[in-house]
Amino acid sequence: MPERNGRGEARRRARGELEGEVLAALWAAGGPVTAAVVQESVPGAAYTTVLTILTRLCDKGLVTRRREGRGHVYAPVDDQAGVVAAGMHSLLDEGGDRAAVLARFVSDLSDEDEQLLEQLLHGELPDRE
Repeated sequence: MPERNGRGEARRRARGELEGEVLAALWAAGGPVTAAVVQESVPGAAYTTVLTILTRLCDKGLVTRRREGRGHVYAPVDDQAGVVAAGMHSLLDEGGDRAAVLARFVSDLSDEDEQLLEQLLHGELPDRE
């Protein structure tokens, strides 16, 4: 059943939202899983839609597909942090003036994130709580 908005109409997902939900389901699974298992974790998505998204993610190199029995199992190539970092690099590459993009990014950081970034730039591992 499709997700509904406040007026009872089917809610359309934002661009890339479904891919993110499918990746989140794969990360949560902790190992290779079938499309049916992924579908159970993605509310309102049809099985064929999940298969299409998994195929697209394979084409993008974000997910692997391996034959198992009569079907396939899928697994993410990288963890969530790696995928987000790759996306940030991609956006930075497309952003034109790298200095301006980085300056804007840094100027919008919270004090805590700024301190964390400074630690990372100096090769220090942040304290994990």
